[in-house]
Amino acid sequence: MAKILSGLGRAGMGRVLDPVARALLRARISPDAVTVAGTVGVLVGAIGFGARGHFIAGTVIVTLSTFTDIIDGSMARQSGRAGRFGAFLDSTMDRVADGAVFGAVAYWLGTQGRHWAAAAALICLVTGQIVSYAKARAEGLGLTANVGVAERFERLALVGLGGLVAGFGWKYGLDVALWLLAALSVLTIWQRVAEVRRQDRAAVAAGDGPVS
Repeated sequence: MAKILSGLGRAGMGRVLDPVARALLRARISPDAVTVAGTVGVLVGAIGFGARGHFIAGTVIVTLSTFTDIIDGSMARQSGRAGRFGAFLDSTMDRVADGAVFGAVAYWLGTQGRHWAAAAALICLVTGQIVSYAKARAEGLGLTANVGVAERFERLALVGLGGLVAGFGWKYGLDVALWLLAALSVLTIWQRVAEVRRQDRAAVAAGDGPVS
């Protein structure tokens, strides 16, 4: 269900943002430039606002900046310049952005003496990176790991919701969101490991040999 909602959300936003992508292409702005600009926006929202506890402003800025993740892909498709470097840059910038978001939240929680919540944010940071790495490593081995209840869309949506709830007055809303996300991220890692193991065993049983 999470994957369906994520896909529907991206498809819907894609239709809305396609005209923006066309306008940027007409202005001779490259998809890679949009990718980097979006990451800078996330850094501003996360470090400039989130790290100081201004979660409403931080969440709004980060959310708007993540729309570039859809815009740059649309630009690449429309221009016929969708290449491996663009995909590599996009994935790398996503990791930088995710690290900034959860690192900023962990920092602020630590300054408030809320160490357990800060620990949850750090768990989310680490497990989120592992979730992404597991997929990339599986694909590098010729397998797939497109499973899991907490992909990037869901991770950012959940921490954003927690930030908004905290910003509007219930500070423990962020704690709840972080611990829930930490549990879902661990579950996603397990799901991806299990899926790759299943595919590898199926390949061995079919006589293709283990993936090295």
